[in-house]
Amino acid sequence: MEVLKVLLLSALFSAVAAGNKVKKLKVEIEALESAFATVLEDTEAAIANLTARIDTMEAERVELDKAHAWQALHMAAAAACRGSVASGGTGPWGNAVIAKENTRSCNAICSETPFNNCDADVSISGYRGQAESYSQRLGHYYNYGCGTAGNTNVRFDEVKADGGEIFKGPDSGNWYYRFCCCRKG
Repeated sequence: MEVLKVLLLSALFSAVAAGNKVKKLKVEIEALESAFATVLEDTEAAIANLTARIDTMEAERVELDKAHAWQALHMAAAAACRGSVASGGTGPWGNAVIAKENTRSCNAICSETPFNNCDADVSISGYRGQAESYSQRLGHYYNYGCGTAGNTNVRFDEVKADGGEIFKGPDSGNWYYRFCCCRKG
C-alpha cells in the first residue's frame, strides 16, 4: 500500500508539474506569437517603405530620362542650325536655338528675342536605337527658311507637346520638332 501511495503521490506531483509546465509553455507561446506579430508588422512596413521608395525612384528616373531626351534633341537642333548656314553662325556671341511655334515664322520669333536675326528654320527627327548598318535611315530634317510658318502641324511644336512626346518616334506617331536658328545682329 505504501508503494501505491508513493506511486499515486508521484503521479499527482508529476501531473501538477506537467500542468505548470503547460502553463509556462502557453505563456512562452503567447510571447513568441506577439514577437512574431511585431516582426511581421515591422517587415510589412519595411517592404511598403521600400516599395514606395522604388516607385519614387522610378518616377524620378522617367523625369530624368525625359530631361536628357529633350537635351539631346536640343543639342541636335544646335548642330542642325550650325550646319544650316554657310558661316556656321556669325558674331561675337553664341547663337541661339529657339523652339519654333507652329503658326509663326522664325523671322517673327527671332525678332522678339535678343537673337533677333534668323538664319534657318530646322525641323529634325531621329529614330531610337543604335545604327545597325551604313544604309539605315537614322533621322529626318528640313530647313523651311525663315520667312514662312512652314509646316504648321501642332505636333511639331515642342512647347505645345506633352513632356512624354519626346519618347515617341516615327513608328509611334511623332515625326519632327521644329526650331529657329537665331543670332544677334
